[in-house]
Amino acid sequence: QVRLVESGGGLVQPGGSLRLSCAPSGSIFAATAMGWYRQAPGKQRESVALIHSGGSITYADSVKGRFTISRDNAKNTVFLQMNNLKPEDTAVYSCNQRGLRGSVRDGPRGDFDAWGQGIQVTVFS
Repeated sequence: QVRLVESGGGLVQPGGSLRLSCAPSGSIFAATAMGWYRQAPGKQRESVALIHSGGSITYADSVKGRFTISRDNAKNTVFLQMNNLKPEDTAVYSCNQRGLRGSVRDGPRGDFDAWGQGIQVTVFS
């Protein structure tokens, strides 16, 4: 089972920045799609930024121009750079990766669709 480990959340004032990271805890063969989602108290989970399997990127309208998603293919790590944070960005952020289990050495061993445990981002005045 693939597990994802997130880091980089915390407390920040409006206008501040944070950078989230998400990587598999063990080896995988390849991650084909990656994304960040968030859920604020009392609200449904929403997608924030996605890297699709073909490489295209989409952002939620509310974060366009402020957030940037990127990936390190060698480490199968996905990042979310968040700038000019606003109080309405306060939420639990979770990453998702989909791809192939296994390892580069042993080859692919089937599909996976994994989520991180969630990390708190709080923007306060």
